[in-house]
Amino acid sequence: MRLFTQESLERLRSRVDLIDVLSSHMELKRSGSAYKGLCPFHDEKTPSFIVQKGERHYHCFGCGEHGDAIKFLMTYLNLGFQESVESLAERFHVHLDCVEAKDQYTGPSKAAMKEAMEIASCFFHFILLHTQEGHEALHYLYSRGVCLEFIKQFRLGLAPKVSGMLHKVLHEKKIGDDVMRGCGLLTRSDSGKTREFFSDRITFPIYHPSGSVIGFSARKYREETFGGKYVNTPETPLFKKSRVLFGLNHCRRRIVKERRVIIVEGQIDALRLIYEGFNFVVAAQGTAFGIEHAAELAGMGVNLIYLAFDSDDAGREAAAKVGDLFQMRGIEVRIVSLPGGTDPDTFLMEKGPEAFQKLMEKGQGYLEFLVGHLSRGIAIDTPAGKNHLVKHVSEQLRKWEDPVMVHESLRKLARLLQVPEEYLGVGQEYLPNTLIRKSASVGFEEVDPEKILELDFLRWLIVVGSQEFVEIAQFNLHPGDLRHEGCRRLYQTYLTSLHNHLPSDLLSLIQTEEDQELVAELMSRKVNREKGKEQFAQSIQRILDRNWMEKREEIRRRIHSGQLSDEEALSLLKTFDELKRSKPEVNHGTASPVL
Repeated sequence: MRLFTQESLERLRSRVDLIDVLSSHMELKRSGSAYKGLCPFHDEKTPSFIVQKGERHYHCFGCGEHGDAIKFLMTYLNLGFQESVESLAERFHVHLDCVEAKDQYTGPSKAAMKEAMEIASCFFHFILLHTQEGHEALHYLYSRGVCLEFIKQFRLGLAPKVSGMLHKVLHEKKIGDDVMRGCGLLTRSDSGKTREFFSDRITFPIYHPSGSVIGFSARKYREETFGGKYVNTPETPLFKKSRVLFGLNHCRRRIVKERRVIIVEGQIDALRLIYEGFNFVVAAQGTAFGIEHAAELAGMGVNLIYLAFDSDDAGREAAAKVGDLFQMRGIEVRIVSLPGGTDPDTFLMEKGPEAFQKLMEKGQGYLEFLVGHLSRGIAIDTPAGKNHLVKHVSEQLRKWEDPVMVHESLRKLARLLQVPEEYLGVGQEYLPNTLIRKSASVGFEEVDPEKILELDFLRWLIVVGSQEFVEIAQFNLHPGDLRHEGCRRLYQTYLTSLHNHLPSDLLSLIQTEEDQELVAELMSRKVNREKGKEQFAQSIQRILDRNWMEKREEIRRRIHSGQLSDEEALSLLKTFDELKRSKPEVNHGTASPVL
């Protein structure tokens, strides 16, 4: 990783036009000496995102988002710090000095490689539209329902069959072979000769979130072309397959706004959906949709995934694996069931966007899909078959991270397969107590989220009862930090009893029947002591996070109320920024306790 000097970063910040950067990603309107716009980080109808002309920072009075141009690219485009800095430096022609490092990258500059990729993209596009060789490829695309407008909008191209043409064009632009090899446009054959990487294939440019071309996905359109259906740019400093989602540059804004995304297998599928108005779609490069891809979308706030994979066995297997990556993070997944033998591209051409929208609305829940997928080839009408299926599915569910998602999915699995919940371990000790008691009638009792959160903390503290846990609790939470009245009283009683009473003795210290019921409820569930310290710290962190967010929201509400003077508003804004930079973390005993 490159380390930039502080002087370089300051020089960059002084040269960046923040209004120009923001205007590339959102609409800003002048209002006096300031510019306002709808915040890209949360839904709103009245603009609360403000930046002063000439200032280096923006601020949203709606959600509290605040930062400079580097922070904006990191947050909005989900870029790393280095990528954000390099993107701005390239845009505003700022030279960056780096701190010397032994492992510093010494190959061609990323700016030179991006220039080469941009020229290559334009070259391929020209070959497709304006040559005799391109005419055959155009005929193929037209037969697939891809029109000229579509081709121009997404800059589809053609890598010519005879190697050497692109090489010559790039040399004329003073771009050397080292740059071409660095960005994946040149490679060496088995005989050691240099040749162009792409040949006799239709090309689809792959874009960096900032808008520059970083790679290509190339599809063969003739059976005699050597190799598989798709060939992608190899791993380069620009193109990291595990991090690239095809189509994201076209769809990022809507995905962030609506917090949902369609995932497809192929580039043509993604572009067809975008062309038809479903511009919240991405495709992985090839079939390897992995953890980093899922993390990328989760980091954008996505809470609903539609998987529209091919309806063959490979597509179903891919849907099961990709769906699991999101479900384990607590993100809902729905399966768009396409008719046999079709893919999204074919279906949209034959049936139209309205029919596809209906398929989405009828999307199958992931658990139902998983049970159906895994039950294929299993005689679930036999005890052994059902036992095998129950064990297989329940083991997968228990690996998910979100405890409520695990709990509810196990309950749903019990209903789907008509087995008692207790056989699946619903409510057993591997789950934190964020669970809701089942009522005597159908459905759940009305729940108090504060009580659920704080009982989880108290259960770890009182049931484990170790001196270490008591000290960690004292270092982080005062009784007044708890919101539920009964939990607050119970915590205070426990602390004042000198922290040496066994859980069974605690009932004798409780004065009211209500609090005795609370202790009984607390003791009714077991805890997994193997991960006790980690889970206990997490229960404290959730309370700290809740209180911190409530404090921020109260300050934000006061700032937004319109009842403060300018001086008072600026003072609170400063407090708000300080609070935002000081998100609490669990203190394991390295500072003074709060009690």
